[in-house]
Amino acid sequence: MELRRRAQAVIPGGMWGHQHVQRLPEGYPQYFTRGKGCRTWDANGRGYIDYMCAWGPMILGYQDPDVEAAAARQREMGDGLNGPTPALVDLAELMVETIPHADWALFSKNGTDATTACVTIARAGTGRRKILVARGAYHGAIPWCTPSVAGVTEEDRAHLIQYDYNDIASLEAAVDQAGQDLAGIIVSAFKHDVGKEHILPTRAFAARARELATQADAALIVDDVRAGFRLHIGGSWELVGVRADLSAWSKAIANGHALAAVTGSDRFRKAATEIYTTGSFWTAGVSMAAAIATITKLRDTNGVAHMEAMGLRLREGLQKQADSLGLKLRQSGPVQMPVFLFEGDDDRRIGNRFCLEALARGVFFHPVHTMFLSTAHTPAIIDETLEISAEALRATANAL
Repeated sequence: MELRRRAQAVIPGGMWGHQHVQRLPEGYPQYFTRGKGCRTWDANGRGYIDYMCAWGPMILGYQDPDVEAAAARQREMGDGLNGPTPALVDLAELMVETIPHADWALFSKNGTDATTACVTIARAGTGRRKILVARGAYHGAIPWCTPSVAGVTEEDRAHLIQYDYNDIASLEAAVDQAGQDLAGIIVSAFKHDVGKEHILPTRAFAARARELATQADAALIVDDVRAGFRLHIGGSWELVGVRADLSAWSKAIANGHALAAVTGSDRFRKAATEIYTTGSFWTAGVSMAAAIATITKLRDTNGVAHMEAMGLRLREGLQKQADSLGLKLRQSGPVQMPVFLFEGDDDRRIGNRFCLEALARGVFFHPVHTMFLSTAHTPAIIDETLEISAEALRATANAL
């Protein structure tokens, strides 16, 4: 509480953005001191089995030894220099080798950088303005896409046209509305609106999005910032048989080191050279060395399959527990990126209670947001989690 009191005096609102615990039920910690594997410890010394993974970046677990060794080697030689380190080229080559649609890669620092660059490249490459976005989708925190309207003008979003995710007719209508001015269609890896069931893309929707973009000579942009490398090592829409023209990456790309990327096809290579996008920290070598180690380890250990198996183990265990207590638990999304909701829980009373009961016993779940598993979540960790969740669900059922 002392840290929060001090923060109120020097930080507007005491905190900002998605990590502000005022968005969570009272009782969640705001400050953390360390993490190891799939566990975190808050500023009061309490430890948790963590299912937020730093809101997605931790894919191999906190302080993964291979990633940190690679980062340390690069740090000894230099991080931010007068130009990029050789790790820039090594990483770009690795991403082109790993991601089937990628002919090239550019790097920045966060997801908003990457999605915005994708949109800018699409416009530069087509000479058009209209971008189709799914209603309710999140693509970053900048005026063209932020969920807030504070400080945003109509002009910032004048060339956005909305459609409904997974609704082919809605997408076709948006394409018709854009007419000859269509620059790109941006899609999320899957529909992951906060507080709602997560919905995977249908093959029919994905194929039609690809077809419409191709017919219009516009860019199909996949925002893989949240899901990239957790669902498929080559990009999330590989699972539905569709390859993008441009993709945005961040979060898990460097296992917690700040980095983002845009990958693209040769169709948009020239446009990527024509736009001006830059940052003094964007070519820093440490995060790139960390990314090389992260992607290589995920690929060589088949990390995606491990996370999927652990996610399924957790999902099946939780469902069995909830069903036995008569609690109508609704789990959705990919098993390695779950969200837990309860039927008829419009005021979040049940979900909040369950998550707080779990938190008190040492498991960090989120009541409404996408959660994340890492390769550090082992069968033993999942079983320990299920022992705690059984108690938390029982306490929740008794309180109703």
